[in-house]
Amino acid sequence: MNRLRLLGAIALTLLLVVVFREPAAAATAPVRPVPGPVVRAFDPPAEDWLPGHRGVDLAGTPDEPVVAALAGRVVFAGEVAGVPMVSIDHPDGRRTTHQPVRATVRVGDEVRAGDRIGTLLPGHCEVAPACLHFGVKRGAEYLDPHLILDAADLPPPRVRLLPAAAPREITARAAARHHEGVPAGVVGSSRPADGPITSPYGMRRHPITGVYKLHDGLDIGARCGSPIRAVLPGTVVSATFHTAYGWWLIVDHGGGLRTGYSHAEAWTARVGDRVAAGEQVGRIGSTGYSTGCHLHFMAWRGGQIIDPHPLLGAS
Repeated sequence: MNRLRLLGAIALTLLLVVVFREPAAAATAPVRPVPGPVVRAFDPPAEDWLPGHRGVDLAGTPDEPVVAALAGRVVFAGEVAGVPMVSIDHPDGRRTTHQPVRATVRVGDEVRAGDRIGTLLPGHCEVAPACLHFGVKRGAEYLDPHLILDAADLPPPRVRLLPAAAPREITARAAARHHEGVPAGVVGSSRPADGPITSPYGMRRHPITGVYKLHDGLDIGARCGSPIRAVLPGTVVSATFHTAYGWWLIVDHGGGLRTGYSHAEAWTARVGDRVAAGEQVGRIGSTGYSTGCHLHFMAWRGGQIIDPHPLLGAS
């Protein structure tokens, strides 16, 4: 019995799950509405009244199932100008539209990512027997559907196990770097989002996974679609989708200092762009492992995570 207890104690103290796959019931990863490739890209007009392509066309086959790309509520299932269409509103304020689709859902139905919403009808394009026109909007503004499609094409997250003492060691190392690496004269040059800090840097229980782990940045509660701004001048070096962080942009400020901006809805800056302090680089969203619209703001010095709060200064 003592041996069993000892083995159990060793097993409990040796490993701690720090990152793991989110349960299916809480999954937030996008899904392609149909698996076919994009045959006509997003090409919005410069002005609302000008011609353009306000979504993407995905190649398919007649009678192929069409599924919801994200969780949400069906707000339209009918015809517009004789074209069958299904529209879904999502918790972050976006709306996705799908046509020509014969609906298998009704207005008011709640759907999860991957739930069937209808059947693809023939036509709409000349390069395939059938094409799905997939659109994304926030209010009257058309957004690039590639942000959802690119995220849906990523592989699932991997499991990573660390020793039980890892959270304490990570926190201690990060605390030692708390004020290091911030270039003189630029602290607090700009706030990355308009809103209060809703969760500071440090150890906490993750609101989705339930794991007690390091919160490697600080959260700023902000309105969906509102601006994300660079806190310091620098160069955009990455703009990718991460399963946990969602749409994630990183700015290099020189001197080994970088800042990251996570859970975005969309980017207004591209890799290689030189941005000024206070310049908009994206829009607040709730992508990845997120319970609502906010900015997860991070910072690194020499590749090591640091508390980003000193960068906010008195702003």
